[in-house]
Amino acid sequence: MEQADSATIDALIVALPETSGSALYGMVDVLAATGTLWQELVGEEQHASLIRPSIVALSGDPFRCGNNIPVNPDISLNDNPTADVIILLEMWLAPDDDMEGRYPELIDWICRQYRSGSTIYSACSGSVLLAATGLLDGREATSHWGYENLFRTRFPKVQFNADPNLVFADQTGRIVTAGGTTSWHDLAIHIISRHCSPGEALRVAKVYLLKWHTEGQLPYTSLIRRQSHADSVVRHAEDWLSDHLAEPSVVTAAVENSRIPERTFKRRFRAATGTTLIGYVQNLRVEEAKRQLETDQTSSEEIAVAVGYENTAFFRRLFKRSTGLTPGQYRRMFSPFARAGEISGGSQPAKS
Repeated sequence: MEQADSATIDALIVALPETSGSALYGMVDVLAATGTLWQELVGEEQHASLIRPSIVALSGDPFRCGNNIPVNPDISLNDNPTADVIILLEMWLAPDDDMEGRYPELIDWICRQYRSGSTIYSACSGSVLLAATGLLDGREATSHWGYENLFRTRFPKVQFNADPNLVFADQTGRIVTAGGTTSWHDLAIHIISRHCSPGEALRVAKVYLLKWHTEGQLPYTSLIRRQSHADSVVRHAEDWLSDHLAEPSVVTAAVENSRIPERTFKRRFRAATGTTLIGYVQNLRVEEAKRQLETDQTSSEEIAVAVGYENTAFFRRLFKRSTGLTPGQYRRMFSPFARAGEISGGSQPAKS
């Protein structure tokens, strides 16, 4: 929808000691540029900013957020401010930090703003704070893929989906969550498109070289995440599987190596890791395939065999299901990182 230039949208961006400074100031900068920066660069008539971002904090006193970055709030929560848009950005939280008991006055304020008609947006771990309000209960949401287990165990009422870059909690679109870390880029593009115009969102994206992550989070997700558990048999099996992932009949060998009955071992393995034994092996193999695609030019057929799959067609299907990309697409996306530090020299075409 198009927004008249004279209608300025007020956006309150929440800042806490845990907040990521790059996301905080990046969002302020991008939103404040609406209606002005592109126009100045190309010589068009400039407008007033279409979005007026302000930083709201627990008080008006200066403080330092994540990585000791200074914050000078524009507004104090004590003033009970209101706005069309409320934004909760990435915070430096441990994967098991559910923020229980923290910031009750902020949680109450967010709930009041939602009831008053504000649209609530979160990016990355900002959705952990949003989940603590209860507003996501019974609704779909996303966050950084590293918080999937946190949502599963601490916020079971939330329908967590780690795959997309953006999730609408319901059809009204008044609660929107974005995925991991730099997903605030996607969120900024969405906010500008929705509250200003799609054309302005495209102009701002061009100025800042912002990319819409149509691929979602799957290509970036680590399929192997060591869960904290006390089962020594399963921990030994995880270590053993890492060293023998490409061997034939590796699942059978892992069961034999555990020295306990197969059914008992598989049950304990799933309880401790959150995945099946065969699923864990497949994830190990895909992670190793990803590493090879990122760092060398070996063909995907050779990589399939190297990680334990003689049937390369099955490997390709498994890889696509696990990452959202074909092996060739994955290589084109991530292999440039291996050459990012090179001073000169062209790149060789990647094998599919």
